[in-house]
Amino acid sequence: QVQLVESGGGLVQAGGSLRLSCVASGRTFSTYTMAWFRQAPGKEREFVSAIYWSTGSTSYADSVKGRFTISRDSAKNTVYLQMNSLKPEDTAVYYCAAEQYGKYTRPKTTDFSSWGQGTQVTVSS
Repeated sequence: QVQLVESGGGLVQAGGSLRLSCVASGRTFSTYTMAWFRQAPGKEREFVSAIYWSTGSTSYADSVKGRFTISRDSAKNTVYLQMNSLKPEDTAVYYCAAEQYGKYTRPKTTDFSSWGQGTQVTVSS
């Protein structure tokens, strides 16, 4: 069973940075797609970024391209989301997701079966 635990959220001023971490366990993740989604109050959960573990291929939502960077550390079974130049509209609960052989180019929430509990990111103006 896949377990995902996110951390690193918090309160930051606009223009600041945060790094989210997602520690994955329960499987060998070399054939997995790992992704970050976010959900703001009253809105649907939306795709942020994804990475295919074995090749390191990545994709990003247009709204975060150039500001966010996804990466993974195989030794630590951890996926990171480095978030720079944060904006108030980035405020949301950020979720880590995993799917074996999953789609990593602009995936939907229904493309993933394993989810973490989420971590809150709040960007003040």
